[in-house]
Amino acid sequence: MPEEFRKLLESSIGAAVAVKALEALDGQPPVSIRLNPYKNPSSGLPEPAAPVPWSPHGYFLKDRPSFTLDPLFHAGAYYVQDSSAMFPGHIFRSVLKEFSALPGLNVLDLCAAPGGKTTDILTSLREERGDDFFLLANEVAPQRATALCDNVARWGEASVAVTSADPSAFSRFEGAFDIIVADVPCSGEGMFRKDSEALRQWSLDNVALCQSRQRRILSDVWPALADGGILIYSTCTFNHLENDDNVRWAAETLGAEVLADFPGFAEVLRTREGFALVPGTAPGEGQWCAVLRKAGGAFRAAPRPRPLRAEMKNNFLNEEVTIVRRGELFVALTTAAARMSYLLDSLRPLRSGVAVGTLKGRDFIPHADLALARSLCADAFASVDLNLQEALTFLHRGNLVLKDAQKGYIVLKYNGLSLGFVKNLGNRCNNLLPQGRRIKMDL
Repeated sequence: MPEEFRKLLESSIGAAVAVKALEALDGQPPVSIRLNPYKNPSSGLPEPAAPVPWSPHGYFLKDRPSFTLDPLFHAGAYYVQDSSAMFPGHIFRSVLKEFSALPGLNVLDLCAAPGGKTTDILTSLREERGDDFFLLANEVAPQRATALCDNVARWGEASVAVTSADPSAFSRFEGAFDIIVADVPCSGEGMFRKDSEALRQWSLDNVALCQSRQRRILSDVWPALADGGILIYSTCTFNHLENDDNVRWAAETLGAEVLADFPGFAEVLRTREGFALVPGTAPGEGQWCAVLRKAGGAFRAAPRPRPLRAEMKNNFLNEEVTIVRRGELFVALTTAAARMSYLLDSLRPLRSGVAVGTLKGRDFIPHADLALARSLCADAFASVDLNLQEALTFLHRGNLVLKDAQKGYIVLKYNGLSLGFVKNLGNRCNNLLPQGRRIKMDL
């Protein structure tokens, strides 16, 4: 480790904890997953070893399976996430209770890729508020935004949209969001164990660059936070320059109160302005998190819903949605998502709601995301249950023959969960799995 890193670590978390952290960084972190409670397979989930203390659906595993070769991962039954990275979800659930009386909650996950915190937030919102929320997940880097879209699709929610915009694009939507989660780009000290490149690129100059970038991001997005709203700031780094110092700067410069009264855990350290999960003290790679409440009056008044005219009958989802056309594609939006259409249209979302399908003449062609929807009607399409080898063949975009199944569009399932669509022609099937989601490794 660079000597400058050691000194900065000691000044940030204390000499004794720094010694433990440096020793732990030479070891292997535990493997953990977070279950999707709305997609319960009949069997086949990875074997848990112990629960993650701060996540109701998080579990450590006894060993690391091949997630790529597990169809349940592709079906959205769980997300592979470092246990430390689940802590901002705990903070989110803690502040969410403050908004229980506010209708139509709007949440922005600003730096969302690859989707771990996004799917965690989605589950928490669904459990706490039903359909009465809208989540916008944003990622500025196009390639990472594609991965975010895929992971959001697997989670199967209609109250979420994905955009790829610079944080400055949100400044014009004054007071639009009640909660903003900003897991900002950082120097990545928590990535040293699994990414040697993060260690190689570390320097005090890079830390200073990250600090400056993080302050710009906070300044850009701050107008979009409602008065009295809450911003959750997190990094996967340990130094006080990017963490405590930035939060204190934001409180004093932008106008906010730092909140610190949250349930504690023995594994989590209190720092000057927030909470640190450090290897050697907490399991996982590491995380830092703090909470800011924007100065001002009460929470925003909920805007009146903007009615959208349904352009296709909902014969697909077991929830109240409006199906509208977006170009050639029909998408299903909840009322809360439809209400934010004015914002979505200007940001040109990569996806919004659940993609339903397209019309080609009189023929309806279902979209791959429809099969992954949490509320897909059981009788919307015929279905076929696959064994493991057949499921992997489908996910590899290989050829399947379903001689005994009816012809037409069929939902393929594995252990009770939907994987996607094929069009059964009798002697062969057309595979509708998107090329970018296929398993590329040799089966």
